[in-house]
Amino acid sequence: MLELRPNCECCDRDLSPSADDVYICSFECTWCADCVRSFPAGACPNCAGTLQLRPSRAPHKLVTAPGSTLRVVSPDCRPAATLPS
Repeated sequence: MLELRPNCECCDRDLSPSADDVYICSFECTWCADCVRSFPAGACPNCAGTLQLRPSRAPHKLVTAPGSTLRVVSPDCRPAATLPS
């Protein structure tokens, strides 16, 4: 079962477990759509893996299978090209 992490690892934005615009890689690195647009080639900045839309979990299933509460933040996720000089 997917962890459904509660935040974007790049900007730390809260992400609902039922959101349909969240991206993950095969390691479940979790990103919001806005941050994914800044990643070169749309690849995961942690592992260079392919990012896919994360499946959402139906609200009634969240009662017995809630999303994770563990927040993961990768402070170096932004490519150097997108950082202000």
